[in-house]
Amino acid sequence: MYRNFSIVPKIMFGRGSFNQLADVLAPERVTPDSYVVFVLDDVFIGKPLEGRIPLEKGDLLIHVNVDDEPKTSYIDALVEQIRKYNPVVPDGIVGIGGGSTMDIAKAISLLLKNPGSSADYQGWDLIENPSVYHLGVPTLAGTGAEISRTTILTGPEKKLGINSDYTIYHQLILDPDLIVDVPKEQWFYTGMDCYIHDVESLHGTFINEFSRSFGEKSIDLCRQVFLEDHPDKDDKLMMASYFGGMSIAYSQVGACHALSYGLSYVLGIHHGIGCCIAFDVLEEIYPEGVAEFRKMMDKHDITLPKNITADMSDDAIELMVTTALNLVPLWENCFGADWEKIMPRERCKKLFLRM
Repeated sequence: MYRNFSIVPKIMFGRGSFNQLADVLAPERVTPDSYVVFVLDDVFIGKPLEGRIPLEKGDLLIHVNVDDEPKTSYIDALVEQIRKYNPVVPDGIVGIGGGSTMDIAKAISLLLKNPGSSADYQGWDLIENPSVYHLGVPTLAGTGAEISRTTILTGPEKKLGINSDYTIYHQLILDPDLIVDVPKEQWFYTGMDCYIHDVESLHGTFINEFSRSFGEKSIDLCRQVFLEDHPDKDDKLMMASYFGGMSIAYSQVGACHALSYGLSYVLGIHHGIGCCIAFDVLEEIYPEGVAEFRKMMDKHDITLPKNITADMSDDAIELMVTTALNLVPLWENCFGADWEKIMPRERCKKLFLRM
């Protein structure tokens, strides 16, 4: 069976395009008690971007904290906050921030129309009701969260996304001006998430010409951004993130992302840096990609944390291994149907012990 997957139907790209946010939202304000919820990364509190948000009477601005990866309990609390503010379902949710903020806004839009806890929907195609209209404005580039059908959440029992066609944004505004002042290490780690998406997709068993076409363009843009010098590097990285997300839409990520989920679930390490830590020990699986990744680190004077698992208990290590190996589609893409023979628990554990 071929997958019949959905993609974001409307996309606006260009420097200054954020200024058109009010115009884009206007047709969605359709109910008598119309209001829009703006979900803003709290790093922008008091910053110029916050003042540019086109709030109208009755709108709600929520500052979200992403110091930790989004948790299902946090999503549930935010949904309850919105329902207490106004029992009427909002006409729209607007996410403004990095990948975690993108995921938070997506999850809120789903849970406002589906009963229960967000933890109930961690998995594939468990959402039954369409989401509230939601619009994404990324202020970081690399995660692909803006294009993904997944919202990655850490629940009480697992770290796993809500994977659904209803998760996908209805509209994106991709404004390269918004990523100009990102701190260097954050810019690098987030961008490497995109680069690693491409490597895993292009070297995976699920690859086809659809995914290959997007992945090859994305990785070429990543090389221009991280190995060369271009005045329009922010525009290039924003498009690399989009194309990288499209590449894995019809294929899958692989070993690095599986391992990074273990790091995140047990140690709380953020996704971008977690991917970099994991990728750096995967030269046996992705030799060319890891070698190029290390050249990128050298060019930008990036030093990864070392020995992060050295003092961990055996139980904690085993939990990381279990978390990683539970992500079956990622390992199947990496190694094929016989992946369990190629990546037994002991080999997976040795990889974690090298980090």
